[in-house]
Amino acid sequence: MNVNRIVIAVMGFFVLFVTCSDSSAARIKDIAELRGVRNNQLVGYGLVTGLAGTGDDLKKVLFTRQALYNMLVRQGITINPKEFDKIKVKNVAAVMVSASLPPFGKPGSTIDVQVSSIGDAKSLAGGNLLMTQLKGPDGKVYAVAQGPLTIGAFSFGGKAAKAQKNHPTVGRITSGAIIERKPPGVFAANGTLAYSLRSADFTTASNMSDIINNQYGAGTAFPIDSATIKVVIPEKYLQNKVQFVASIEGMQIDTDANARVVVNERTGTIVMGENVRLSTVAVSHGNLSLIIRENVTVSQPNPLAQQGETVTSPDTQLDVVEDDGELMVVKEGVSIGEVAEALNAIGATPRDLIAIFQAIKVAGAMQGELIVL
Repeated sequence: MNVNRIVIAVMGFFVLFVTCSDSSAARIKDIAELRGVRNNQLVGYGLVTGLAGTGDDLKKVLFTRQALYNMLVRQGITINPKEFDKIKVKNVAAVMVSASLPPFGKPGSTIDVQVSSIGDAKSLAGGNLLMTQLKGPDGKVYAVAQGPLTIGAFSFGGKAAKAQKNHPTVGRITSGAIIERKPPGVFAANGTLAYSLRSADFTTASNMSDIINNQYGAGTAFPIDSATIKVVIPEKYLQNKVQFVASIEGMQIDTDANARVVVNERTGTIVMGENVRLSTVAVSHGNLSLIIRENVTVSQPNPLAQQGETVTSPDTQLDVVEDDGELMVVKEGVSIGEVAEALNAIGATPRDLIAIFQAIKVAGAMQGELIVL
C-alpha cells in the first residue's frame, strides 16, 4: 500500500482540525467573565408602517388587525369595530423587536434593535417602526424603540416569477432604542469580585488564582470551584475599582482543558484536542461496494411474422465489490501530529474515521473524551 498516495487522496476531501499551540497562555478577560457585568435581553411587540403593499393580510393575521385597531383608538380615532373588518390595509406589519441592554447602560443612551416580522408580510423594506416598549424578563420597560428600518434585502415578483435577496422580513435600526431605565446589577459588592470561567477547569481556576496572588499578595484570590474565582479588592484600589479590574483582565495565564475528540457525522467534521493520545492499536479497514444496474430487455416479433407482440422484461445486474481488509498497526501517538498521520494512513473517509474513533474508544486505546454531535 502506498501510504503517501492514500494520505493525499484522503486529505483531498477530509479536513482533520487540529487544535494545538506552543503556548496555551490567554488573557483573563478572554476566558472568564465578571459576575454582575453582563448584557440583558429585551423584547417588545410593535407595528411597522409605510410598507409598499408588502404588509400583513389583515383578514388572515388577526393579531395585526387587533394591534392596528388598538393603536388608532389610543390616538383618539373612533372606529366602529363592525366596520373595521371592511378596511383593507397592506402597508402594516406586526413585528417583534429585540435588543441587548449593555451593563451600566444609562438612561438617555441609545442601543441597536433587531426587527423581525411575525405575520405574513412579504417585505419590511421602507418601513418605519412605531414607538415600541422593550421589556426585560421582569416585565419592566427598559427602553423604547422607534425609527426607520434598514433591511439590506429586496423581494420583488409576480404570480409567475420572483426575485429575492437576503431576508426582507428582518431589519435593523441603528441606535433605534433609547434606554429609559438603568439595568439591574451589582458591581464589586462588599469589596469583592467573582469571576466565572467560560470553560470550567480546576487547573485553570488554580492558575488564575495563583497569578493574581503573585501580583497583589496572598489571599487576594482563591478558587471556589472549577468555574468560580473570588477576588478581594485590595484596600488601595477600593476607590479605583475600574483600574483594578482592568489590570486583572490583562493578566496572562496558562489554560488547561480535557482531552477531547469531537465528531459530527452529518458534516463529516472531526476536531481533535491537543492532549488526545492513542495507545498502540491494530485497525482493520475494508470497504464494501454494492452496484445495482437496472436494464429493460425488449423482445419484438419477426417483421414477417403474422402474429406476436412486443414484450419487455426487466434485467437486473448486481455486483458486490469488497476491498481487501488490511490490519494496520496504529502506533502510540505522543503528539497530535503523529496521531493525525497514523489515522490518515488508514485510508478511510471521514465517516469511516468516526466509526474507527468510536471503536478505538471502546477498545480503551484512546486517552480522551469522545463527543458525537
